[in-house]
Amino acid sequence: MQDVDIKTADGVMDAKLFQPEGPGPWPAVIMLTDAFGVRPVFEDMARRLSKSGFVVLLPNVFYREAPAAKLELNGTFADEAFRKRIYGLIGTLTPERLKADAGAQLDFLFRQPVVKGPKAGVAGYCFSGGIAVRMGADFPDRIAAVASSHGGRLATDAPDSPHRLVSQVKGELYFGHADQDNSMPADAIRTLEAALKDAGVKHRSELYPGAQHGYAVPGTPQFNAEVAETHWSRLLDLFGRTLKA
Repeated sequence: MQDVDIKTADGVMDAKLFQPEGPGPWPAVIMLTDAFGVRPVFEDMARRLSKSGFVVLLPNVFYREAPAAKLELNGTFADEAFRKRIYGLIGTLTPERLKADAGAQLDFLFRQPVVKGPKAGVAGYCFSGGIAVRMGADFPDRIAAVASSHGGRLATDAPDSPHRLVSQVKGELYFGHADQDNSMPADAIRTLEAALKDAGVKHRSELYPGAQHGYAVPGTPQFNAEVAETHWSRLLDLFGRTLKA
């Protein structure tokens, strides 16, 4: 693991870079964290993905607030003050900022000699599932695959809802949904799947029975080891087919 800094339009984004052993080059994947940010459990997840033959970038999307090591996002959503802080941070990530940040991340990756181009993949969790979709829409010629695991609010009434962007994506999309997820209820899943079908984009959207929001992230009360392993098989299949060919 290597600590790296990525210059953006608004400053410097701190991130962690993982690469397999050996000379490379390898295809790249951007792994976006859930709302609790960059922390050891996501470092372990990025490391696991990297060992399967990918350069993995783990960026701190909240870098405008503070470097990841100083964010201290250690509370719970049961605490109102913590909940407001998290939603406030997420609210700062406007579509314009997300596009600029994504472009900076892609530029950084493709400058690395160990990265095999010309396209990357992106994996999002929780709120960043929507960010991953937006990245695929903003950079259709640079993103070959998008994976969203227990992504929330992917189909809302908002004019910039992620489901309204899928027609702009050229890469393949994967969505893993928990059937116990207030942020992505059954009607929202149906709306998303209808948009995917209308767009004609290559995709897979599946529901994990008995799973809760957060099923893929170890160390949380919602973690589901069996479903998490299925999630890993889906990710490796998706990125292996789209990036290693």
